[in-house]
Amino acid sequence: MIRHVVLFRLNASATAERVEQICSELAGLTCPGRTAFTMGTDLGLRPGNLDLALVADFESVEAFTAYDQDEEHGRIRRDLVAPVTDRIERCQFEI
Repeated sequence: MIRHVVLFRLNASATAERVEQICSELAGLTCPGRTAFTMGTDLGLRPGNLDLALVADFESVEAFTAYDQDEEHGRIRRDLVAPVTDRIERCQFEI
């Protein structure tokens, strides 16, 4: 099982509506082998935190790779995420 974690630093152009659209479209992707998906905005409990987090679990490396290379996923990253982010950190690990 692979856990995929992504943290986003949003820029000044990121509206609440855009963030909701990003979360909704990523959650709605059809991803064979994706077993869990959670995404949400930071609660502001510590200074310096990033703004938005995504956690997704996949049955296998192959399932994660298919998700990562998916054309619709690429469109969301390119057209919705990239314009409103200053920084993105990613990590995948086995669970």
